Amino acid sequence: MRGFSKAIITGNLTRDPELRTIPNGTNVCSFTVAVNRLYKDSSGNQQEAVSFIDCSAWGRLGEMISQYAKKGTGVLVSGRLDQRSWEDKNGQKRSRVEIVVEDFNFTGPASNGGRSGGDGGSSYGGDDVRGMGNDAAAEEAPASDEQSGKADEEIDLSNVPF
Repeated sequence: MRGFSKAIITGNLTRDPELRTIPNGTNVCSFTVAVNRLYKDSSGNQQEAVSFIDCSAWGRLGEMISQYAKKGTGVLVSGRLDQRSWEDKNGQKRSRVEIVVEDFNFTGPASNGGRSGGDGGSSYGGDDVRGMGNDAAAEEAPASDEQSGKADEEIDLSNVPF
């Protein structure tokens, strides 16, 4: 039987993405996503925990993420889990699990020079990078709820069908 590995996370970038070129000429973009979760402790008090998930995006997708995403950008990332192992300078064995990005969406206002366009409808994955780098399309995107003043409205959870 073949294995299956798929991870989907949403959160905010903790730093600007780093783009580098490996010796064979391929670009790879590395970034970390902070994923927050709320829970109640044993006393019933609401607590918040944050996980920091390392991600890497290869080729054109990595180039686009590096160009348009900045620290604080809200993202939805999906891809496969990958574990790498190596020995550090002191000879200790180290390992890291990261998400190798296959699909990428902006989920909040873009932090690229004030242009809007992070309306959740911008999806980039694999070789499908249509729309990336099209400044005219980014400028015509609808304003986010935060910019239109709707961010402060409370959502009535009794109206949610699930």
